[in-house]
Amino acid sequence: MGDQEQIVFQLILFGGNGRSAALEAVAAAKQGDFKIAREKLQKAADELNEAHKLQSSLIQAEVRGENSPVSLLMVHAQDHLMNALTIKELAAEFVDLYETLNNR
Repeated sequence: MGDQEQIVFQLILFGGNGRSAALEAVAAAKQGDFKIAREKLQKAADELNEAHKLQSSLIQAEVRGENSPVSLLMVHAQDHLMNALTIKELAAEFVDLYETLNNR
């Protein structure tokens, strides 16, 4: 497996881990466990930050002229990551909303 393929699989891995942690945060908030919800949101952020570092390395390589072929797997990894980032942002909003409703 080449370096780019490893990076692509890591993007999918970190994106999936971030997405899962974000959804776990919403589930915890729904149950009223805001401590766990915040911890899960932080885990999601940490995982997605790792994915972002990998994505940035690919972008920097391209800027240096190291063009790589765009594969369907790369497109899938980027799509997966962007969806995970969106879910994390929405999950944070849901956690805030559940916490606000819980404190009324």
